[in-house]
Amino acid sequence: MQPLFEHRLELAGFETRALELEGQGPPLILLHGFSDSADTWRLTLDRLGRRDRRAVALDMPGFGTADALRPGPVLPQLDEFVLAALAQFASDGEAIVAGNSLGGCVAMRAAERAEMAGIVPVAPAGLDMARWFVLIERDPLIRALLASPVPLPGPLVRAVVGEAYRRFAFRDARGVERLVTKTFAGHFRDRATVRRIHSTAQRLLPELKDPFRLERIRCPVLLVWGRHDLLVFQTGAERVLDAAPAARLEVIEDCGHCPQVERPERFCELLLDFPGSLRQAA
Repeated sequence: MQPLFEHRLELAGFETRALELEGQGPPLILLHGFSDSADTWRLTLDRLGRRDRRAVALDMPGFGTADALRPGPVLPQLDEFVLAALAQFASDGEAIVAGNSLGGCVAMRAAERAEMAGIVPVAPAGLDMARWFVLIERDPLIRALLASPVPLPGPLVRAVVGEAYRRFAFRDARGVERLVTKTFAGHFRDRATVRRIHSTAQRLLPELKDPFRLERIRCPVLLVWGRHDLLVFQTGAERVLDAAPAARLEVIEDCGHCPQVERPERFCELLLDFPGSLRQAA
C-alpha cells in the first residue's frame, strides 16, 4: 500500500497542491472538473495505492487551493499548466493523463501538443454543448445564492453548493460518501467564491465551443462516460472515435458525471488496464 503525500509545488508559474502516490508504472496525472479539486480523485488514489501504482492529482489554476487564473483566455493557461506537469512528473513521454469534464478537455488538448502514453477523458467538456453550465446556472438554489442582497454565512453557502453537487454529479447520491460532498463544498468559502467560479464559467464557455484539433491526437484514447450523465452529452464521443486512430468508449452503467467518485472500483480497473486493453481489442 503506497502512502498518499499531499504537498505544494509550482507549475507554469501557478502555485498548486498535489496528492501524490510514489508507485510503479507510467505516471497517472489526474485532472479534476470545473469547480472541483484534486480531492475528487481520493477514492481512485486509494485504490491505485493498493495496487502500487504511481499517480498524482493536481488542483488546476483557479480551483481548489491553486493560484487564481490570470486575465485572458482560460484554456491556454490550463494547457501551459498541464504541459509543465508532464515535464515535472514524466519527461520521457510515458505519462497517462486522465481528466474529468473540464479536466478531460484539458487532457485531450495536451495530447494534441505533447507526447504521452495515452489519455483517459472522462465525460470531457468541449465535445458537445456545455450542458453543465446551463443546468447549474438555472438551478433555483444557485440562482438564489447568487442573487441574495445580503451576505450569507459560509456554512449556508457550502450547504447549497453541496446539495447542487449531489443532485447534478451523480446517478444516485445516496451511495456517495458524505465526506465527498463536504470536501467538494469546502472549497467554497463564501458567496464571493461562488460568484468568482460563476464568472470563470461565463468566461470559459465561448472557449469550449470548438477547443480541439482531434486529428493531432496520436496516442491511445480511452473515453469514459457514466450512462446517466446529466452534465455532458455522450454523443460527443463519436467525434473522437472518428478522428483518433486508437480510441474506444467505455460506458459505466448506473453512474453519473463522476465515475471516479461514484464507481471508483470500475474506474480504477479501466485505468490499470489502459492502454493494454486497446492493444488487445485491435
